[in-house]
Amino acid sequence: MSDTTTPSPALLSTFTGTLIERMGIVVTEASAQRTVATMPVAGNTQPYGLLHGGASAVLAETLGSISAMAHAGEGRAAVGIELNATHHRSARTGLVTGTATALHLGRTLATYQVVVEDDGGRLVCTARLTCMLIDARP
Repeated sequence: MSDTTTPSPALLSTFTGTLIERMGIVVTEASAQRTVATMPVAGNTQPYGLLHGGASAVLAETLGSISAMAHAGEGRAAVGIELNATHHRSARTGLVTGTATALHLGRTLATYQVVVEDDGGRLVCTARLTCMLIDARP
């Protein structure tokens, strides 16, 4: 199990060509206890110009999964098994910041609360993600 707080170049390189890159998510801190990232509103909106709720869900699952992988450790993998999200307010411009914080770090399950805030620090979304920790496939 790892307590790294600065995302490693190896971790960041795994984002290339993925939804994480496509959504413009930039991870600034990563550990089993907490992961933080930003995501632009532009390009992640629904037709009315508001941040898409699904984009907030992608951010939440990404951050919780990164933390769960750090907790799982070498030779293990984390797979999301449950995600719920409550959308509190809209965002139209700028960046949103997501922070995943560990609620439970077990041997087979890890659960995170993810808070998404706008540039003004106002709550946009809260989510909870549970990941199952499994042996990685070769």
